[in-house]
Amino acid sequence: MFVSSNTLEIRFYWAGKETQAVPNKSVYGPLISAISVESDSPPGRISTGAIVGIVVATTIIMILVFGILWWKGCFGKKNSLARELESLGLQTGLFTLRQIKAATNNFDVSNKIGEGGFGPVYKGCLPNGTLIAVKQLSSKSKQGNREFLYEIGMISALQNPYLVKLYGFCEEGDQLLLIYEYLENNSLARALFGPEEHQIKLDWSTRQKICVGIARGLAYLHEESRLKFVHRDIKATNVLLDTNLDPKISDFGLAKLDEEDNTHISTRIAGT
Repeated sequence: MFVSSNTLEIRFYWAGKETQAVPNKSVYGPLISAISVESDSPPGRISTGAIVGIVVATTIIMILVFGILWWKGCFGKKNSLARELESLGLQTGLFTLRQIKAATNNFDVSNKIGEGGFGPVYKGCLPNGTLIAVKQLSSKSKQGNREFLYEIGMISALQNPYLVKLYGFCEEGDQLLLIYEYLENNSLARALFGPEEHQIKLDWSTRQKICVGIARGLAYLHEESRLKFVHRDIKATNVLLDTNLDPKISDFGLAKLDEEDNTHISTRIAGT
């Protein structure tokens, strides 16, 4: 038996009287009762191998966690728009360009579902399966960051069944994007005047429902919301239809905050 860097302790006990008698010679001397090994190391000390293993495992776990959070955009540096939104007390989602590119397959032309004054609109799908409509600010658009901020602020402040829901926005580099809910039946204009394969036969009761829905959405914007807005660009392309052909008003880029003398009168030319 070899023992190194430790103390080997062997304990004996007396088993009875020994005898040298003949012919029954026997040994009744001391017998081993226990064997124990006593370490020279301080009590409770963890071996170097165990420490190395714990450190390596912890490091790997931290890298994985930070990698997942980075991929989700949790460590994106807050940009000027995000800070301005917080200062206004507006709660809206902040998406990364990486997330939007993944959702729209890098803005693939096959996912393009429309083109407006703001820019092209793309269909996308988030990792959780949620379908989205991404409105991309075109480089030739005159709408800048300030107007973009107002649009985000206005839409996020409005909650009504007849208004398109805003999920959030993205501002990275020269990209300005709005992320809306996706409406399956596109715009009222396409349903009425689009290519034949996209047209929807609307009976009079459905047409009445759409008209009343638009009126209720405008009534909410003009009179019922906490902050009153005038849309000023209502047309068939700015009315979207959901699965049940219920209308939702979209495109608030030209909306005007109704604060001046509480009046709806405006002589400024806007829209179509």
